[in-house]
Amino acid sequence: MRPIALLALATTALSAVLPWQSTADIDETQLPLVIWHGLGDDFEREGLKEVASLAESVNPGTYVHLIRLADDSSGDRSATFIGNVTEQISLVCDQLAADPILRTAPAINALGFSQGGQFLRGYIERCNSPPVHNLVTFGSQHNGISEFESCASTDWVCRGAEALLRSGRWTSFAQSRVVPAQYFRDPTELDLYLEKSNFLADINNERAVKNETYKKNLASLNRFVMYMFEDDTVAVPKESAFFSEVDPTTGEVTPLHERPIYKEDWLGLKQLGEKGKLEFITIPGQHMQISAKILQEAFTKYFGPLEESALSLQGLVVQRGL
Repeated sequence: MRPIALLALATTALSAVLPWQSTADIDETQLPLVIWHGLGDDFEREGLKEVASLAESVNPGTYVHLIRLADDSSGDRSATFIGNVTEQISLVCDQLAADPILRTAPAINALGFSQGGQFLRGYIERCNSPPVHNLVTFGSQHNGISEFESCASTDWVCRGAEALLRSGRWTSFAQSRVVPAQYFRDPTELDLYLEKSNFLADINNERAVKNETYKKNLASLNRFVMYMFEDDTVAVPKESAFFSEVDPTTGEVTPLHERPIYKEDWLGLKQLGEKGKLEFITIPGQHMQISAKILQEAFTKYFGPLEESALSLQGLVVQRGL
């Protein structure tokens, strides 16, 4: 949820090579990469630019798109605290569909940092055009948060959102304007959550009427990889990164595979799991403290070039140009 802190990243210029033009083999394709940052961050942050550069360095020819919710960094950062998440995802659906490279690619890869992870999942469930091949999330709150992080005394945007969340998280105003409130989920307040939640209860398909499109779209992923920070005290509970349920009184953790959301396959997660397409990875450190080594490994394993045959199996047409 805090701005990304990256260690020892190499900075290189982004390549102008089209993403599906492989530099290694004519029978391979390099998919574009879409990145959605977390709370308190913005698309012009140096750390985020370094991530984009690292992605291109590890997999030459990668076209990287940094999601933005405003034309300037200040507006983009404010939108991580204040805004309607449903409207923001709709904006991103239009943004990605309008990009001339993304919309003509056979598919895209997606990387979500903190809240950007569950928002990218919302994109997949609600529109998924262009379709996502692999989704990787770091410290994302897939099962929501039960606490809100404390803000710096001088961060007035954050403090304003924090005050609204603490005082009236289930009000229509908070659920339509305060971003973290829209993925707040306290197991002791499930009735209010199911009734009032603007975002998370919907994309987690927790209400009585299930959205089959959400399930179909998420189940279409080639790989869904979730990273959890071992020492995370910012995103509470940290196990939300794995879709786990945590009892706020006892601290007992119920893993995804033992929950109805998986057993009854509300989201297609069981389909992915039975095919070996779900991965749960615990890494050391505090929230969003990611080493270059871990990122390099993720980029190599999950965002590398693919054989055309692998895409063809998904019914996607590999394109070599605009």
